[in-house]
Amino acid sequence: MTVRAGNLFADVSASAGEEVFSEIFAQPGLKIERIISQGKTSPSGFWYDQAWNEWVIVLKGSATLQFADEPATRALVEGDYVFIPARKRHRVEWTDPQQPTIWLAVHFE
Repeated sequence: MTVRAGNLFADVSASAGEEVFSEIFAQPGLKIERIISQGKTSPSGFWYDQAWNEWVIVLKGSATLQFADEPATRALVEGDYVFIPARKRHRVEWTDPQQPTIWLAVHFE
């Protein structure tokens, strides 16, 4: 396996309403990626319904998630993380429109 190195805070750019995904590491059953969001929300009525588990942390910025089976949204700030089990329907309600929100997401079976 080749050694790979980088910086999670390098080349941070996203335009309002966009998300930028950068794969950091992947192997069968595991993917780690950086996500940059700025003013991004899930489309109206859209829910993520993933076949894999996801652990996500907000490294910079802030966001709000909504889970289909929870009445209230969850506000996330720097350092907050969430484990999202496979098939747990969720959506991004809000990310800061004034600055990029940097997430680190770990997807696994």
